Amino acid sequence: MTLPDQVEPMDPALDAPVPQVSALRLTLTSPLYRGATLAVFLSALGISAAAPQIASFLVNDLHASLTAAGLFYLTNLAAPVAGFLIGRRSDRTGRRLGLFRACAVAGFVGWVGIAYSTQLWMPYVISAVIGGIGGAATSQLFAAVHDELKAHPGPNNDGVVAVVRMALTGGWVVGPVAGSFLAAQTSLRTMLAATAICTLAQIVPLGARRTPHVPAPAPAEHVPEAGHGSPSVRAMLPLLAFTGLYVLVYAGEPIKYAYLPLYMNGQLHFPAGVSGAIIGIQPLVEIVLMPVAVIVARRTGMMRLMILGAGFGVAANICFATTDNAVGLFAGQILMGGVWGIFATLGIIVAQRLLPTAVATASAIFMSSTALSSALGGVAGGVGAAVIGLPLVFLIPAALALLGAAGLAVMTRSTGGEL
Repeated sequence: MTLPDQVEPMDPALDAPVPQVSALRLTLTSPLYRGATLAVFLSALGISAAAPQIASFLVNDLHASLTAAGLFYLTNLAAPVAGFLIGRRSDRTGRRLGLFRACAVAGFVGWVGIAYSTQLWMPYVISAVIGGIGGAATSQLFAAVHDELKAHPGPNNDGVVAVVRMALTGGWVVGPVAGSFLAAQTSLRTMLAATAICTLAQIVPLGARRTPHVPAPAPAEHVPEAGHGSPSVRAMLPLLAFTGLYVLVYAGEPIKYAYLPLYMNGQLHFPAGVSGAIIGIQPLVEIVLMPVAVIVARRTGMMRLMILGAGFGVAANICFATTDNAVGLFAGQILMGGVWGIFATLGIIVAQRLLPTAVATASAIFMSSTALSSALGGVAGGVGAAVIGLPLVFLIPAALALLGAAGLAVMTRSTGGEL
């Protein structure tokens, strides 16, 4: 079955294709798409700057134990609940951008509170209560972009989503380096305050723009995209299954970032430059492959391509678990770039198509998968490192990715390969 936005538009007078506008040009010429692209970059820049430093802040500034610092990531489990409630509200009212701004302000307040915490319990409570609300801002942007794309269908609509998603990845490329530099030059509290500023600044690119193309309140049957009613659990089952499989594949990321540097530096004794190059190659490969994934998916189907991506994850983690040289670890990281070049681009599109009557809810549930993956990966990696040690701990994410690939294959068959 050919998806509507893959059909080349025809000029009825000439019976010939209408010249296509590239996804990049569509993004740059639309105030909403352009603003969303800049907004997600700023959001990712701030969050990724803080992510590698938060444990150091808890240990060095608030005197937490290493175990207590690790448990901080369990506060991410509140994010799916907050995301679902906000997404449901968005689908009922259609106020995507209004909720986006409210979430961004909440995120700003949360990061300021963490930056100036004086007691160890404070960051945990703030992250659990407010962090999930702030994290829902990005899902509201993707829902607003979806509304605009649906109002203006075209063959490069998926490419617009890919461009916005590339900006999110770009923020994660720059953020850790910028955060480390700022923390070294100033302090960890200043770096966290800068994260708060980036979180609030994501509002600026969209200005006072209102949510586009969402009808006024009407009965649910007349408002397919803002349904003024919650989707049933049965309707959400495909989305929940897909998100769960995504969590299995993504769970390898926190394990890798926690233990691959320890393995390279502590056991293999790589120079700092080599270790940095190995870590840094993945996001570069990911960004290059994102537009390629959209093109290939139009021919193969998104779900089929994601099965291949999960297979890359299996192979990558096997490389980490069985390799004791730089070449093998580079190969693993390149394969991981392939995983996220596919999943990061196509995941949000598939999620929205699995629950088309409630795209904000779908976006929020799917975007919460990273928080769930962090919790799963943190627990699995900690137990695995204690039981089987390094580098065999990477066999755990290899097994999880294999389960994810098998589940995606079953979903692909059940949908007839239409996604």
